[in-house]
Amino acid sequence: MPLLEPAFLQAIILSVIAASTPLLLAAAGELVAERAGVLNLGLEGMMIMGAACGFAGAYFTDSVIVGALAGILAGMLMSAVFAALTLGLAVNQVAAGLALTIFGIGLSGLIGAGFVGERIETAPHLYLPLLTDLPFAGKIVFGQDGFVYASIALTIGIRWFLYGTRAGLILRAVGDNHVSAHALGYPVLRIRFAAVLFGGACAGLGGAYLPLAYTPFFIPGMTAGRGWIALALVVFASWLPGRARRHRRLSVRLRHHSAAPFPGATRADPVPVHVVPAVSRHGGRADCNFASPRPRRVGRAGIARARLRARPLNHRRLRAGGRRGRRNLEHPSTVRGVEHAICC
Repeated sequence: MPLLEPAFLQAIILSVIAASTPLLLAAAGELVAERAGVLNLGLEGMMIMGAACGFAGAYFTDSVIVGALAGILAGMLMSAVFAALTLGLAVNQVAAGLALTIFGIGLSGLIGAGFVGERIETAPHLYLPLLTDLPFAGKIVFGQDGFVYASIALTIGIRWFLYGTRAGLILRAVGDNHVSAHALGYPVLRIRFAAVLFGGACAGLGGAYLPLAYTPFFIPGMTAGRGWIALALVVFASWLPGRARRHRRLSVRLRHHSAAPFPGATRADPVPVHVVPAVSRHGGRADCNFASPRPRRVGRAGIARARLRARPLNHRRLRAGGRRGRRNLEHPSTVRGVEHAICC
């Protein structure tokens, strides 16, 4: 078959989309967690747990939706364990993430041992009588399964949330300077816990995609390193959701160079945390003037950018503060972080 035949090119594009969908789902969730200031290296463990629980849920109920929900729940439970260790007990994030991966691989093998060799019905593909039958682009655009469209919608939604909402601005502020955000009264631990749970849900959904849509069966270790490739994808995308979607081709190339059984995985400009109260007072518009040593315009909002310095986050001190966080405004570390932030 000639390489330039439309049927051959269509088959290549369809295989690339199918192989990159779980990577995009996992990378999108990890991007949100890292923008909140948490590095979760347990993506591989959460994805394989999502695959095992997703297959089990679909096997017993004959429903792909139930299987997807089971995978999401498994990923959230695994991420809750990680958050309890790192945010609650102040355990090292790298060590906790590696331990979570090892734990997830072992537990998924135990859960899925009884399902090896079993088969289920995969997720149905969209079919629109006129659009899906279009030559070349019909199956590519209008003939995918629901996971593919969900991954694209998730990427667009995360982009809108991070850069178009006040909650996204607060989340980015917590990741950029947690001490100043805490001094302004924002619950740093709760925001990071929610971001980690969201990342776990996305990783579980990406793992559930493998047995529910990519292959109709489950085998131990079927993620084959896709969690690690999703982590690299976040870095290659510079922590930007749009770039994560565009870098899927690179992730698929990495998959082809691996020995996997299933062939297929500059931080953004820091947002000054003193913008948060300004946005809350002006209905979501960051139009205040700030006094800073070297003001520069950033984007269309024209916000003055100031690089803030602060000590590493001490979770025990934050928990001890509780509602008394605003009393720490005179602490040296807080003064050092907000000394140049003068809001109108």
